[in-house]
Amino acid sequence: MVKKPESNPFTEMFEKFGKDLKLPNVDVEKMLDSQRKNLEALQKSAAASAAGASALIERQRANIEQALAEVAKVAESYRAGGSPQEFMAKQTELARKSFDTALRNVEEAAEIVRKAGDEAIEVLRRRIRESAEEIRQSFDHDK
Repeated sequence: MVKKPESNPFTEMFEKFGKDLKLPNVDVEKMLDSQRKNLEALQKSAAASAAGASALIERQRANIEQALAEVAKVAESYRAGGSPQEFMAKQTELARKSFDTALRNVEEAAEIVRKAGDEAIEVLRRRIRESAEEIRQSFDHDK
């Protein structure tokens, strides 16, 4: 025989009070599920941000390696000697390449940050829309 759980007069009093005031029924399981989904969305958003930060760090590491390789190449070309005009031409070309590379690197970094931010925000937007729909459905269901 299944034993019926004992009733709690305190809980029954609040249930009766809520019914008397015609308060909507609260589905605790739905509330917990909704909060679990909110936490999952925050976790996914944070993961997207972290992935973006990792990608940015990796790209910056590659940029530094590339810059060091360029400097080593230029240093080798300076050892070869040459006229002051050739030296100035090499320095001018190095400055131009460095500026172009720095500009390209900044643009790439900005794009990585933008994409990671967009992805993180979209996860939260999606969850907000879902949550609003859950709330709307709960009111439609209570009618």
